[in-house]
Amino acid sequence: MTLSATVVGGSGFTGGELLRLLAGHPEFEVAQATSRQYDRKTVGSVHPNLRELDLRFSSPEDLESVDVLFAATPHGVSMEHIDAFRDAADTVVDLSADFRLGSEEQYDEWYDGHVAPEYLDKSVYALPELTRDELPGADLIAAGGCNATATILGLKPLFDADILTGDEQVVVDVKVGSSEGGASSGKASSHAERSGVVRPYAPTGHRHEAEIEQFLGLSVSFTVHAVDMVRGASATCHVFPDSPVTKGDLWGAYRESYEDEPFMRMVAGGGGVYRYPEPKAVAGTNFGEVGFEVDPGNKRLVVFSAIDNMMKGSAGQAVHAANVALGLDETLGLEFTGLHPVGTP
Repeated sequence: MTLSATVVGGSGFTGGELLRLLAGHPEFEVAQATSRQYDRKTVGSVHPNLRELDLRFSSPEDLESVDVLFAATPHGVSMEHIDAFRDAADTVVDLSADFRLGSEEQYDEWYDGHVAPEYLDKSVYALPELTRDELPGADLIAAGGCNATATILGLKPLFDADILTGDEQVVVDVKVGSSEGGASSGKASSHAERSGVVRPYAPTGHRHEAEIEQFLGLSVSFTVHAVDMVRGASATCHVFPDSPVTKGDLWGAYRESYEDEPFMRMVAGGGGVYRYPEPKAVAGTNFGEVGFEVDPGNKRLVVFSAIDNMMKGSAGQAVHAANVALGLDETLGLEFTGLHPVGTP
């Protein structure tokens, strides 16, 4: 079976990652990549790693009929064009925030409202570790936010094991790479301004809090820092459970949740240089790493998680979810395990 695919917004960083993954996927054929800015330019002129891909960008106004449409557009675009996307494809996978939340009221609170709220209860969150049972046959899939994805993956096993109920205090600090700002980001993401920084850019009120609350039932104290790396999101969660928790309890919880997951790795102490999850170790891959430590003196658990923000946090998650939705082997096109040693991710 060969499935045809369109990538809307193919000239961005995430769009390029989608094209890379789909071009190497044994069951997909890229039929179209759209870009207003680069209409009629070759894909390789924008994404130099894809120079061998015989494809030119076309206008997003001229969508071809395909099996699957991946929308890698800024927030607000997909909701305005969702009818056209669904007319063009049997399955739509949106990588923006437009269909991640479940109600119009949430978009009023966290974003700038929603112009197609009738679709919100039709979408399925794309993170297979969380929503695998809902994905088969889904025709509108919403990829999660990268910071929310890293946080949810770190905390989910604690809920699965009833270590957390949702009433506890949880403080989350996320460090993210410059690619999170996208290919058209502003002055703050220029090399001169970004190099060497550990800059808090969302000390409070980050929009991804809404996803965490929706899918875990947990209100978190959430802060995001921009740091000097290109790829990656690293979440450190400080958790204060109501009852004592041992390291054995944590190993049991994380193994129960992730031992059979094809894209999750447990890294908690041990020897060597990479003793805890690091974005550098998963750069370019769809893998997520999770780890933990116990601080009994302060009645605290410290949970670590690391992903590549453009892969597990976006394009890789989208392809993974599409594989599950379409009944394919969920690992297809996502087998790359990363490189070591590697420079700045």
